[in-house]
Amino acid sequence: MDVLFGRVAEASRQPGLYLAGGVPDSFEGRFESLTLHVLLVLRRLRELPSPASELAQELVDACFAYLELGFRNGGVSDIAVPKRMKKIGQMFYGRVQAYEAALAQPGVDALADALRRNACTPEGAPRRLAAYVREAQAALASCELTALLERDPLFPAFPHEEARHDA
Repeated sequence: MDVLFGRVAEASRQPGLYLAGGVPDSFEGRFESLTLHVLLVLRRLRELPSPASELAQELVDACFAYLELGFRNGGVSDIAVPKRMKKIGQMFYGRVQAYEAALAQPGVDALADALRRNACTPEGAPRRLAAYVREAQAALASCELTALLERDPLFPAFPHEEARHDA
């Protein structure tokens, strides 16, 4: 599971997401990008037969362990970490609900609106980010469990050179 989470985290840190995708290069922005990428893998795992559901829970656990380690390495006190983790959990599951609803709609409009509210701000960037999410969703849809666990890179590259020209 550590290898899968590592590939998800690596994909969430693609420079294009921050340069042309409009995701702020901050703790909050990195959280938003990580949440989005974890959600896409969770959605695919839900569609696959057992043991995919167990792996989905392990992925969520790895994600929260990573976030908690980030707080601790950032100097958050042991007393404050549980409060921060509770807030992060609420934010994570709130984003999951918003993105799930948006992904259930055809096209990129609803998804771009959800991304504008949560993950990015610059004009035009939410549509580019939504197009990337749809591309990633389509790429993951063809992965069986073994491919999902072994495929590297797991996500397509964010088209940052292209996006800069249409900004």
